Amino acid sequence: MDDAINGLLRPKGIAIVGASDTPGKIGHTVVKKLIEGGYEDGIYPVNPKADEILGLKVYKSVLDIPGRVDAAAITVPAKFVYDVAKECGEKGVKGLIIITSGFSEVGEVELEEQIVDLAHSYGMRILGPNVVGTLSNTDKLNASFAPFLPLKGSASLVSQSGALLIAMDAITYTRRIGFDKMISIGNMSDLNFADMVNYLDNDDNTKCLTLYIEGLKDGRRFIDESRQASKPIVVLKSGVSEHGAAAAASHTGSLAGATKVYSAAFNQAGVIQATDLNDLFDCTLALSLQPPMRGENLLVITNGGGVGVLATDSAEQANVPLKFAPKDVQEELKLHMPAFGSAKNPVDLTGMADTDWYHDTVNFAFTHDWVDALVVLYCETAMTNPMEIAQSIYKAISETGIKDKPVTVSFVGGERCEEAMQWLVEHDIPAYNAPDLAVKAMGTLHDFARLQEVKGDTSYENKQADSKAAREIIAKVRSDGRTALTEIESKRIFKAYGLPVVSTELATSEDKAIKLAEANGYPVVLKIVSPDILHKSDAGGVKVNLKDEASVRAAYQEILKNAKAYKADADVHGIAVQHMAPWATEIIIGSINDATFGPTVMFGLGGIFVEVLKDVTFRVAPISKAEAAAMLDEIKSSPILDGVRGETARDKAALADVLAKYAFMVADLTDEVKESDANPVLVYEKGNGVMVVDARIILKDK
Repeated sequence: MDDAINGLLRPKGIAIVGASDTPGKIGHTVVKKLIEGGYEDGIYPVNPKADEILGLKVYKSVLDIPGRVDAAAITVPAKFVYDVAKECGEKGVKGLIIITSGFSEVGEVELEEQIVDLAHSYGMRILGPNVVGTLSNTDKLNASFAPFLPLKGSASLVSQSGALLIAMDAITYTRRIGFDKMISIGNMSDLNFADMVNYLDNDDNTKCLTLYIEGLKDGRRFIDESRQASKPIVVLKSGVSEHGAAAAASHTGSLAGATKVYSAAFNQAGVIQATDLNDLFDCTLALSLQPPMRGENLLVITNGGGVGVLATDSAEQANVPLKFAPKDVQEELKLHMPAFGSAKNPVDLTGMADTDWYHDTVNFAFTHDWVDALVVLYCETAMTNPMEIAQSIYKAISETGIKDKPVTVSFVGGERCEEAMQWLVEHDIPAYNAPDLAVKAMGTLHDFARLQEVKGDTSYENKQADSKAAREIIAKVRSDGRTALTEIESKRIFKAYGLPVVSTELATSEDKAIKLAEANGYPVVLKIVSPDILHKSDAGGVKVNLKDEASVRAAYQEILKNAKAYKADADVHGIAVQHMAPWATEIIIGSINDATFGPTVMFGLGGIFVEVLKDVTFRVAPISKAEAAAMLDEIKSSPILDGVRGETARDKAALADVLAKYAFMVADLTDEVKESDANPVLVYEKGNGVMVVDARIILKDK
């Protein structure tokens, strides 16, 4: 664990530079909250113009403080922060909590960078600038202007929004969801989400990491740290509206929006994605209190048929569909319900169910090998006391001694139910006021187990790759002053990485086109070759199914005529001639070099599926062949690859191999390639392989 970060978040001695004796000022509030939180390891206000604040001695400088100071909360104006940071470095402070705003968020990037460089020269780390501060229940530390320490719990929150952190601090008490730490991360000039994941995964007081993210500065490191984490991570990402790239040169560029790329990255990172703020708390509650659901068999016990039906519907949506319990399980359960109850699943104990029935059925079900997880539902009745029901459920679970199966609960009713659920949460059983939420929480625990299982090696060894040859082609293109490669150049790079491409050659005259057509064999395809005409079909620059010399000559002339009409000053290299590959299922693969995550890879079926339905899926490159195979099953139109309505299954193994090789290529050329795609790629019947028909590569500007 990084000693500087630990000193920043769990300091032994904290200075408040810019401390104020004026109520309402941040420098006053931070001192006050440290005192109210009960921090005991040394609070040192610093202000050259004051002698005492809230009964504490005030120091003129950090250097005047006699004791150990691990952290400094800085509230002075931005123009003074550099000098304060220097004094802190000389004092031996380990970390700076820069609450002050007025840095990169308002364009003062250079000042922010200077302070970071200075801090690093002294071995200090920085939280912020522009933060609320940091809170830790374990250390009774409220080094912030949040009103109080959060409800005690075993999750830890990192928030990019300071205002939202303050709001969530209060919500912990109304929602009864506890946190050990709350960390405001602000501008992330130094410490970022990857650092926090690394730190909190090694923190003994944290069982679940809860993150509110607006943007990531180092997306690839975030993925790496999250993949290595052993603890559950739940993320709420805001600002993911589709922004696309209207002027993008490739199909991939126009299809890749923030939502899809972030979602793919989070999936690879093994983190749970919350849909909204309420869901973030619901997921946190389950993940911080219960083990993952490792199996597939969920049993629901209820005293009401209605909530049982709702739970059944929710289970389908949460990807934990209910199955009928085995006969031996049903026979035992029938001993604890009237004859008109149901022991199938959901197990309906009926409205007559009392504390003994709940205790006995929960106790039996939880110990049975068939049951991997349990959701217990209760509807309030006049014949039962919700608190007694809650206590019977807890007793039944506790008596089993089982720690590796999850349970969630929902009580539907009034104030007594709310009190009973609060009691359950205090005893580490997640409780929700609606059955669908309890089931969805179980789905989250199931998702976490699945994500843990798929974490693995993302490498793909491509022994066929010839990076040197590819870079030589790129160097020649750049020497011509271009960033757009021709189709022929793009295919040569694809081939250098072992991708199967249709042989395509350049003709600079009709006669050469005829010779190439005869050599390749009819029918052939003719396409314009120009770095100024990337979308060849739009320019009338493609002619297909040419079966003889006459049609080739006519097509050659018409393509040149169309190209001139489309863009008179286009640099036309010639006409590409290639054999017309036999028809097969068309797919598209592509990549953009994302600003946050670097090279990505996209997959989808071609034609209407990509043009109209935008039925595509993404990964951050590189990917393993197993991940590539998983991508094939993620799109809605994936059954087409398996063969439908009499069609033969396509060669998915070959397609996964091509996808992994393509991802290897874009990762290897990340410093050069901005975006690319192969469209269409033809996928033949199982065992007959894949063929790249067209290729496009756009280089980064340098």
